Amino acid sequence: MADRRKGLRLVLDVPKIAYAFEVSANPEPKLRDLKTREQKVDRDSGLPMWSTELTVKTTNGAQVILVTTLGHTVPSVSLGEMVEPVDLEALPWTNTDANGQVRSGVAFKATELRAMVPANA
Repeated sequence: MADRRKGLRLVLDVPKIAYAFEVSANPEPKLRDLKTREQKVDRDSGLPMWSTELTVKTTNGAQVILVTTLGHTVPSVSLGEMVEPVDLEALPWTNTDANGQVRSGVAFKATELRAMVPANA
């Protein structure tokens, strides 16, 4: 299996896939261990990882996604704020649990969640 960090990057064309991204839950540390509440860090940069729930609004409806960002401090976005995920990347994944069940999905990563400035500001 190819190393996903060095393989094909699926960077999404944000303006083509959605017309709005709204923060639907405040950013939280991405946890490595639920019991100790130890925060995950990125293997390459050593930076702490943060998860932010976004509602993606399209012409066909809406979907909620979790977007991971890296940084020493929590992303400076808040509930209800419209944001632009910079360099939004889709990371397909598959794993097999202890019972042999295969699970798969798509994780999302962005270099930054940039607050959108209202048009009348």
